Amino acid sequence: MFKLKKHYIMAPGPTPVPVDVLLAGAKETIHHRTPQFLEIMEKTLDEARYLFQTSNRVYVFVSSGTGAMEAAVTNLLNPGEKAIVVVAGKFGERWKEICEAYGINVVEIALEWGEAVTPEQIEKAMREHPDAKVIFTTHSETSTGTVIDLQAIAQLTKDTDKVLVTDEISGLLAEPLKMDEWGVDVVVAGSQKGIMMPPGLAFITLSKKAWELVEKNKCPKYYFDLKYYEENYPDNPWTPAVNMIYMLNQSVKMLKEEGIENVWERHRILGEATRNAVKALGLELFSKRPGNVCTAVKVPAGLEAKKITKIMRDKYGVTIAGGQGKISNSIFRIAHLGYVSLFDTIAAISALEFTLHELGYPVKFGEGVKAAMETFHREGVAG
Repeated sequence: MFKLKKHYIMAPGPTPVPVDVLLAGAKETIHHRTPQFLEIMEKTLDEARYLFQTSNRVYVFVSSGTGAMEAAVTNLLNPGEKAIVVVAGKFGERWKEICEAYGINVVEIALEWGEAVTPEQIEKAMREHPDAKVIFTTHSETSTGTVIDLQAIAQLTKDTDKVLVTDEISGLLAEPLKMDEWGVDVVVAGSQKGIMMPPGLAFITLSKKAWELVEKNKCPKYYFDLKYYEENYPDNPWTPAVNMIYMLNQSVKMLKEEGIENVWERHRILGEATRNAVKALGLELFSKRPGNVCTAVKVPAGLEAKKITKIMRDKYGVTIAGGQGKISNSIFRIAHLGYVSLFDTIAAISALEFTLHELGYPVKFGEGVKAAMETFHREGVAG
């Protein structure tokens, strides 16, 4: 076994960080209340609107993406008010748990994990619960590798008084999102996924319709009170993560240079190559509507997800993810998110082939890699 080992992060967050982004964070820390930093902050947040395809302001928290989720709940709804919540995986569950923590009356659209909510199911819930003010969705359910038809759902709420919220913590930049054009009201995101940064920042952006709820909101909150952020914008009411704002500035610059349509297309091709590779190995996809954030794969009979992820990480240097919650040992997930190229994907499939062979699963070496390479060739990115 080689003592020298390269490491590949192929899990759906944190994702690999470009060296230029890391180096941006190594610059001298300046005081966060100076005109010099506020100029950087304002320019960075203004440019960040491009990632969401919105003209609305983008607000940044020093937190994980869950902080932005909590901010969405506590700024839009008062205790006792009703919300429709889609639960089809671990992160849909999180919306529900946050709502319940603040006394929100939850109307749950409960689905089997791996399924994607349909516009018809949303429409039915809206019809049966006309007093529900907010609909909470998860564009990319990372725990199952599933993506929903957010654009079609937004068409149902666009011309109503219902506020549509979506968790884009993993979906942003991996899946197409046109916030203003589609009519999505609130988007939350995190830094450690498609934005290609370390964990630590969370984002929220809101439509005018959503702000009407914020202005009337009485739910108890403090750190995540969006009125504070609006009053102080572009300054942060609390201490911002100065060096991470430097990183964000560099990341947004790189993503704009690539072009958002190209970013979406890159993720689509990487996702397609991964799905084709695992199917070529005789493996079965878990999701009924797979997306381009990560590929969730059913663990073959007789094997364990924990053993697969451990061997790939510790022996071959490729970190993928197991399942979460009730499917923790039923699936493994290979990401193709953020700063990932075709060769990262090929390396991950190679490590998977070695690992499955070691565990006694019948593998013909190169079949998965071949399928991935053929996909890249067919898509015109290689060969």
